[in-house]
Amino acid sequence: MRPVGTVVILGLLAGAWAQGLQSIFKPNCDSPEAEEAALVAQEYINAQFSHGYKFALNQIEEIKIITKPDGGETYIVELELLQTKCHVLDPTPVANCTVRPLQETKVEADCDVALSKAGGVLSVVAYKCKSKPDSAEDVCLGCPQLVALTHTDALQVVDASLGIFNSKLNNDTAQFAMLEVGRLSSQVVTGGPQYFVEYAIVETNCTVDDHDACVPLLQPPARKGFCVAKGVLSAITVDCTLFPAVQSPVDPTANLTGSVAPPVVPKLRTIHGLKHHHKLSIVSDPATAGLLSESNESEEVPVVKRQAPMDTLLELPEVPAAPEIPAVAEMPVVPHLQICPGRIRHF
Repeated sequence: MRPVGTVVILGLLAGAWAQGLQSIFKPNCDSPEAEEAALVAQEYINAQFSHGYKFALNQIEEIKIITKPDGGETYIVELELLQTKCHVLDPTPVANCTVRPLQETKVEADCDVALSKAGGVLSVVAYKCKSKPDSAEDVCLGCPQLVALTHTDALQVVDASLGIFNSKLNNDTAQFAMLEVGRLSSQVVTGGPQYFVEYAIVETNCTVDDHDACVPLLQPPARKGFCVAKGVLSAITVDCTLFPAVQSPVDPTANLTGSVAPPVVPKLRTIHGLKHHHKLSIVSDPATAGLLSESNESEEVPVVKRQAPMDTLLELPEVPAAPEIPAVAEMPVVPHLQICPGRIRHF
């Protein structure tokens, strides 16, 4: 009887162990599963920012799909994104945005993203990104070079070009003020440097004939736009695109009959540090960050170079350590030779 009892016990243990297995599948980086996850991640990351530029998918570097015993799926993907010329305020879909060319100093972002799939729908649960512009040595000889967003001469071109734009408006049209500077660069030409500037603008409560202190419109909602200008103070060209005003949603539970607080006048964001606009910022959920690989490269905002602990990426509030959970055995579903990284979409 002992051998029989031993076999039964071993069988029960084997069954319990099997229930704790989670399978791992590594599809090709250009597979439909990888493409779907990458595009969901791209849209989610771009939606997290209110300043700077949108980023577009360039390459899927790695992917794995973890299937849990309960049937739930977790996707872990590593992506390379490239900065586009679309500001985040621009409603143009990322698919229609032009990726910033090499001669304008490209900005690359590496991102690690964890997604869950439930009911056939993928959603991002955690991500970390690091971005960096090409070094000056990588930019073509004679091409414009990025300068700090506090560069005095370049900012004079910003102010002068905005004045030119406002001067072309109708008398009953509101003036626009600078909301934030996106990029500043300079290029050495005959006679000295010329500057290339990009900045966001916002509609104010002043008309073009007013000379009072102007503040952004609250009601109706202010229109915003984006300007690109180049030249020197004596010769500037500017092109501005205005975006439709976005109506803020009204809280249906708000008490509209009570006293109304005076409106708060938002401050214009004039100058930000270089990091904010030439690089992409990182946001992640500390509770799910453990799904992502530890990487020494993912230490800043837009791209996750593959290995950097989260505490080097963001100053996050301390999260109580979770109780230790016995390691769960992993078992590939089907042996598969994964083809990664995937195709390069731009350069």
